[in-house]
Amino acid sequence: MTENQRRLGGYAATMTLYAIIVAAVALLGRVTDRQLPRGMSARDLITTAAAAHKLSRTVTKAAVTRPVRAPFTEETDDAGGPGEVMEQPKDDAGLQHSFGELLSCPFCFDVWAVTALTIGHVFAPRATRLVADGMTALAGADFLHLAYAKAQQLAEG
Repeated sequence: MTENQRRLGGYAATMTLYAIIVAAVALLGRVTDRQLPRGMSARDLITTAAAAHKLSRTVTKAAVTRPVRAPFTEETDDAGGPGEVMEQPKDDAGLQHSFGELLSCPFCFDVWAVTALTIGHVFAPRATRLVADGMTALAGADFLHLAYAKAQQLAEG
C-alpha cells in the first residue's frame, strides 16, 4: 500500500464520519417531524458565514484551543496571525493525519462549522442565532483590531 493510498484511507474515514453524522441528524429530523426552513435570509447567510469563519479560526488556529488539536497536530515554526499558532498533522497518513489536517486547516473545518450551524438552525434556531451573532461580533472585533493596528503603523511611520 502506497503512502497516498494510506492518506486517502484516512480521508475516506473522515468523509464517512461526516456522512454518518449528517444522515443521523436527517433521520432525527424526520423522526421528530422537524420542518426544514424554506431557506436562509440574507442576514442569516451573512451571519452564518462570518460565524463559521470565526469558529473555524478559533478551532484550528487559536492558542487556547491547542489542547483539542494536540493529539493530532504539532506546532510548526511558521508564524501565524495575531494570537494564532501554526500546526500540521502529526502523522503522514491514516485517520490521525486526516483529523490533524481537519483541525489545523480553517478552510477544511469550515464545512463542519457550516454544517453544525445549519443543523442548529433546524433544531435550536434561537440558540444558534445567539451563538452565530456572538461569533460574528467576534469576527468583526478581530477585523477592527487588525484595522487599528494597521492605522497605528501608518500613523507612526
